[in-house]
Amino acid sequence: MRTLCASTLIGEVFLIGFAGLVAMKDPDLSMSTVWTVSGIAMLLCVLLCGVITRPGGVQLGWALQIALIASGFIVPTMFFMGAMFAALWWASVHYGRKIDEAKARFAAQTQSTGTSPDAA
Repeated sequence: MRTLCASTLIGEVFLIGFAGLVAMKDPDLSMSTVWTVSGIAMLLCVLLCGVITRPGGVQLGWALQIALIASGFIVPTMFFMGAMFAALWWASVHYGRKIDEAKARFAAQTQSTGTSPDAA
């Protein structure tokens, strides 16, 4: 799960950076405000990559997805892009857990039979 979720979060880092570039064109927003908010969001994405498997990590990821969708009020395209990345986040969590379960079953099976996967 960690690899899939981290990949999604790193993609979001780039998305947030590009959204920051678009938001800079809004005359009502100062450049410092845009880059402070964008920088904090990008930093949170990177930090979340490291804590995704800890308790509450997935929930923090969902909070980030909601914030990404809500950023559509500033950059309207983010409604769509945020929804796409929320779908990617769901898939990363859902299929990542299935992969982790399959790996655990495989490890238990090879451990109970006493053979290594490379023995074949």
